[in-house]
Amino acid sequence: MATLDKDLLALQEMRDAVKNANAAQAIYMQYSQQQVDTIVKAVADAAFKEAERLAKMAVEETGMGVWNHKKIKNEVASRDLYEDIKDLKTVGVVGFDRAKKVTEIASPFGVVAGIIPTTNPTSTAIFKAMISLKTRNALVVSPHPYAVKCTKEALDVCRIAAEKAGAPEGLLQCLTMSSMEATQQLMKHRDIHLILATGGGALVKAAYSSGKPAYGVGPGNVPAYIEKSANVVKAVRQLVQSKSFDNGTICATEQAIVVDKAVAQQVMAELKKNNAYIVNDEEKVKMEQLISPTPGKVNPKIVGRSATHIAQVAGITVPDNTKVIIGVETMIGKNIPFSLEKLSPIFALYIVEDSVEAKQVMIDLLNIGGRGHTCSIHTENAALAEQFAVDLPVSRFIVNSLSSIGAVGGTTGLAPSFTLGCGTFGGNITSDNVTARHLINIKRMAYGTKDVDVPEPLVEATSVVEAVLAQEPTVDAATVQQIVEQVLKQISSQNK
Repeated sequence: MATLDKDLLALQEMRDAVKNANAAQAIYMQYSQQQVDTIVKAVADAAFKEAERLAKMAVEETGMGVWNHKKIKNEVASRDLYEDIKDLKTVGVVGFDRAKKVTEIASPFGVVAGIIPTTNPTSTAIFKAMISLKTRNALVVSPHPYAVKCTKEALDVCRIAAEKAGAPEGLLQCLTMSSMEATQQLMKHRDIHLILATGGGALVKAAYSSGKPAYGVGPGNVPAYIEKSANVVKAVRQLVQSKSFDNGTICATEQAIVVDKAVAQQVMAELKKNNAYIVNDEEKVKMEQLISPTPGKVNPKIVGRSATHIAQVAGITVPDNTKVIIGVETMIGKNIPFSLEKLSPIFALYIVEDSVEAKQVMIDLLNIGGRGHTCSIHTENAALAEQFAVDLPVSRFIVNSLSSIGAVGGTTGLAPSFTLGCGTFGGNITSDNVTARHLINIKRMAYGTKDVDVPEPLVEATSVVEAVLAQEPTVDAATVQQIVEQVLKQISSQNK
């Protein structure tokens, strides 16, 4: 019995998914705001309830992260997101300016292609399902090859809840055959109307070059500055918590600590108190070889792994309670492993003279990867924090909080999101935390508010003579007779 080609099967699965999603979306776009909101609430409740089970599935399948941290991410993607978008109007008339007589009307995009990363497979699937459902769009999800089962399960939880609450069948689709060809063809499919791409740089570039509208997000290489006025004890505690959260898999997680020389010794002491391990010169070389065996590229085997696991692989002995590994660094570049985005509980630490040098170090770190994403600062100097936010090429600037959770809206007032735009700094179309409002077209109906008399066209001066000559004669017979008599009289008088 002949076996069918896997890639062909994957392409057929994708085409069927898009077809079914389109059919379901055509029905769903007729739903009222109340019907939509009932469905979104049901999905949020179901995903929140399953947050722990899905988190454990993700860790088991990918080997990345910490399950109780992923549980928090699932909760943010369901409950916190719901609280943020529940009152957003996404159906019919959504706004009216009485003075200008302009009415705003929401219209869905259609079918969204959602690309899901291996680092946050379940939370990102829940997030994209929620914002798609809220805006009357359908969603076709393409999971990372290493996270197919948990991503599909997360989407199934959402799908079943949505259908029980009245959503049409087929609105949420998940590809299961892990084909890069199918994913690329999905992004180019004529019946896909928007791409939500969360993943590596190559994938985001593919999304932007697909010919479709796309929200793609760039990498983060987040520098965190501990300024001399900071509450050092609190700052260090938050940095270690943030960096070890889900083993550093959130793209907004801090990658380098930049610390004023005036408080450097205190910072080093606090880091050790918070179970950070600072490597010596010999150990640093071993870590560099593990972080980036190929210059400029991070070893995927360290992504989302614990500090103790990474140390063991590197051949370094660290205490069992070690949360993060730190290498003191002075250089920045693609060929300097500690200065890269490591997506693991590994920090670079830079000691600077003052805020002027700190700003330059942060810019240099962003320039090798991470422009437009996120920075953080720990300071009691509000004016300095504002000036840094103005000057640095980032879309989010987190002050006195955990960047990893703060940037996604967990500990700040930012919109809860697992797709963080980097603006034109990072080659993205938006600098926002992408959410439901980014998935609707706003049509505008405008009444006339001013009466305008449109003047007749002015005749060019050079054509006046031509215009006069072109006119029909208007002299009557009596006038002609009068002219003739005058001429005859003039001739007669001349002959006398």
